[in-house]
Amino acid sequence: MKSFNKKFVYSIILSFMSIAAIAQPPDPGGGTGGVGPGQTASPIDMYVYILAIVAVGLVIFFSKKYSKQISK
Repeated sequence: MKSFNKKFVYSIILSFMSIAAIAQPPDPGGGTGGVGPGQTASPIDMYVYILAIVAVGLVIFFSKKYSKQISK
C-alpha cells in the first residue's frame, strides 16, 4: 500500500509542476514581433520534418535495443 501512496503523491506533484511550467504571462502588446504580419517567430517551424524523422528513428533504435536486452 505504501508504493501506491508514493506513486499517487508523485503523480500529483508532477501534475502541479506541469501546470506551472505551462503557465505564461499575458501578452501585453498583442503583436507578433518583427517577423511579419500574422507570422509567429519560432525557428523550430523550419525543422518539424527533420525532428519527426529523428524522433521515429530514436524510437526504433531504443525499442530494438530494449528488445535485445529482454531476449538475453
